[in-house]
Amino acid sequence: MFHLLLEANPNMDVISLLKGASLVVQGVMLMLAIMSLLSWLIIGSKAMFLSTATARSARFHETFWNTPRLDDVWKLTEEQGPSPLSEVFRAGYSELAKLRKRRNEQGTQDSENSLGDIESIERALHRARLTAITEMESKIPFLATTASAAPFIGLFGTVWGIMNSFRSIGAKGAANLATVAPGIAEALVATAIGLVAAIPAVMAYNYFSRRIKVLASDMDTFGSDFLNIIRRRFF
Repeated sequence: MFHLLLEANPNMDVISLLKGASLVVQGVMLMLAIMSLLSWLIIGSKAMFLSTATARSARFHETFWNTPRLDDVWKLTEEQGPSPLSEVFRAGYSELAKLRKRRNEQGTQDSENSLGDIESIERALHRARLTAITEMESKIPFLATTASAAPFIGLFGTVWGIMNSFRSIGAKGAANLATVAPGIAEALVATAIGLVAAIPAVMAYNYFSRRIKVLASDMDTFGSDFLNIIRRRFF
């Protein structure tokens, strides 16, 4: 059907419809195109970031359990590059080193105020975990916004285009396919662009959210294990 219309009216191709659309519909399409472009930029950068974070965290996890001394682990983290797990370790180890230095200066025993010191290390681990999650989740909300808003923005362009079609019918006093088709086609292009922007965004958002949850769970588990090691060795 559309093929027959295109043969009858060569101005029914997508490019011509975009050029001939009203300013409102063109503005809607431009907004959706920008949202789609930004979404793809975020998807690309976030995919690389999370892939690197996952690989480095796995490498650090193996290094941590195969290295007996914590100070050696610290040196290795400087060589391997930052990762969510290594940043949690560095925060906890830095707090431990600070507390032990203060104890040596004050001449107190390890058994004194040990509960407060462990809580300080636990807070440092928690802060590092939240910082890592915040960094991983940066820009992800824009994908959710695009996924939820783009279809409605495209629908607005569709409704506006259909309104223009009915106004054209009223002005011409005739309701035939040649009168209605261009406005309807222009309106449907806005809906199509909205879906093109929304579908990759929602798929990427769900995928990244899952990967971030896995990394957050790994940080929780590592933080608990690291805290237990500190309790046994130093308190």
